[in-house]
Amino acid sequence: MHGNPVPDTYVYVTEEGVTRHYADGSVEALAWEDVVEVRVGGHERREPSGQPDDVFIVLLDRAGEGCVVPHSATDASFLARLRYLPDFDLDRLSTAVAGAHADYVVVWRSPEPPSPLPDLEYD
Repeated sequence: MHGNPVPDTYVYVTEEGVTRHYADGSVEALAWEDVVEVRVGGHERREPSGQPDDVFIVLLDRAGEGCVVPHSATDASFLARLRYLPDFDLDRLSTAVAGAHADYVVVWRSPEPPSPLPDLEYD
């Protein structure tokens, strides 16, 4: 039986976060509340048009861990959820995707975290 090939990855977007399941069984996941940086970049391989064969949106946490989302796997729910990040600019994301190269560009960075509360002594 000849059907559609199994996709290399699946991307799930929920209110809690983003999860990418790879064909080899590995998983990347990141909660929206942990996202501190969004980057855009592409593969080294090029289509005949000179554009990367796919563009990647990389969500990172403070430890540099994250979730790599192929632009081809994004949908309206993913883009709508990005808009909830403080001061996220969808136009900047669109511009970065349209001009993507192998190098990655930071399109959003979280504001600095608040300073920790001082240690208080209680009687």
